[in-house]
Amino acid sequence: MDASAIARSGHTHALSRVLASPLYRGATIAMFLSGVGTSAAAPQIVLFLVRELGAPLPLAGLFYLTSLAAPVAGYLVGSFSDRSGIRLGLFRLCAVAGFLGWAGIALSTRVWMPFAVSAMVLAFSGAAASQIFAAVHDDLSRAPARTNESVVAIVRMALTAGWVVGPVAGAWLAAGVGLRTMFWGTALCFLLQIVPLGTLSVAAPITKTDAEEPNGKANPTRLRAMLPLLAFTGLFILVYAGESVKYGFLPLYMDEYLRLDATVRGAVIGIQPLVELMIMPFSVILGRRIGMLRLMCVAAGLGVAANVCFAAWPSAAGMFAGQILMGGVWGVFAALGIIVAQRLLPTAVATASAVFMSSSAVSSALGGVTGGLGVAVAGLPHVFWFPAVFSALAVLGLAAMARSGRVLS
Repeated sequence: MDASAIARSGHTHALSRVLASPLYRGATIAMFLSGVGTSAAAPQIVLFLVRELGAPLPLAGLFYLTSLAAPVAGYLVGSFSDRSGIRLGLFRLCAVAGFLGWAGIALSTRVWMPFAVSAMVLAFSGAAASQIFAAVHDDLSRAPARTNESVVAIVRMALTAGWVVGPVAGAWLAAGVGLRTMFWGTALCFLLQIVPLGTLSVAAPITKTDAEEPNGKANPTRLRAMLPLLAFTGLFILVYAGESVKYGFLPLYMDEYLRLDATVRGAVIGIQPLVELMIMPFSVILGRRIGMLRLMCVAAGLGVAANVCFAAWPSAAGMFAGQILMGGVWGVFAALGIIVAQRLLPTAVATASAVFMSSSAVSSALGGVTGGLGVAVAGLPHVFWFPAVFSALAVLGLAAMARSGRVLS
């Protein structure tokens, strides 16, 4: 059998496992709802702050910095999950936090309210996904099989599929029924995540995390066990920072500088998630064959090439090429990132999941600062050289980790 046939066979078997298991099936539906809700609201929040609450545009742009609270909240939830073993119970609490947070934003009447709600409530909602992946990991570990990674990839693909649907649904709702109603829809998506998993529970080992002594104090020796995870997460942040730069300035560049038709601009933006979804099922197969970190090193190299296309190929063809390459980047990172993170801290998978999945908030902040300063210094399209450099640094770091043999194939 050739590689594509093997990939199809393994993916079909994994899909059968997902459909047959209430946990995997429920996790897949929950992640799709999470992706739809989050991606529907994220592009609209600045518009809401400016139009509904009268915030100045510079102040509204600072809203995304509130997401920096998410890594702290995620670590706290993940650490407690690893100590208590209560995966799905914490998931439900985090999903309720998401409902309350977006409902609070929908009801806001003052500019400061969405900022406070995001930093204090929505920060915990992001940990819901990490608890799902920790629960799936716990269940899969009881029955090791070659399709285990493919099951995780399918659950992760559902989150990506939600991000394909969400922006369109959010824009449609905002235009048709208003921004506040659209945020209520996002709140409902978070609450509905609880339904497909029902009252399921997954038993997990109740142990102290590697970061703690028996008396609950931090252990420097065991904290060192987290360093590979933190290094990998930092490299992921470097790659992901380019997304903030791209979504902040690529539409503007295509409109005002390249004068591309709106239909072409939409097609350019939309092609990336489609490529990503097509590549994700094959990423696990390739990762097993050549090593996951080696494959992610190649993917980071595609990120370099993509940003070079944006910076140095001023045409519709260049924009399509860059976005197709970006689809390759995230087809690999989205499928394998959570698997690698859990393997780097196998005794505390909820903490590993939370640290990795909440890192997107840090990368968004890094990308926002880089984009703002980069445009001021270099202008368009040269701002895209900065994320190209970030991705190049990630290539070097991932290559070093791959040579160390830190992550199993």
